[in-house]
Amino acid sequence: MRVLVDTNILISAILFPDTKVAQTLLYITKHHDVVLCDHNICEFREVIKRKKPDKLPDAEAFLEEFPYELVMASPCTQTMIRDAKDQPILNAAISAQVDIILTGDKDFLCLAIEHPRCMSVTDFVKHEGLNL
Repeated sequence: MRVLVDTNILISAILFPDTKVAQTLLYITKHHDVVLCDHNICEFREVIKRKKPDKLPDAEAFLEEFPYELVMASPCTQTMIRDAKDQPILNAAISAQVDIILTGDKDFLCLAIEHPRCMSVTDFVKHEGLNL
């Protein structure tokens, strides 16, 4: 299964490595294909630099060691999501044919689309039958 990991999940995993979010991300790297888009990576760096600049070296090391497929976000004239800045991420997920977008973003979670499915960490853990 191909899972696009949203920025908020990456940030949570870096800042809180002992949480269910981080454990879920680790599980995904072992059992599924992780997909990130260039927009997520830029946003990830910007947020870490702004909120926790001391964690920037850890964030960079994480990106270097973390196994993922990089896809390019593409702008689209049609808006399918409430927050327009999330549209390039959704476009990347659709064009990369991911199965799931793992996110904590309510704008993704309230989308009424069948593919890709947008899931919270809690929903993904239930979907996979995990006990984290």
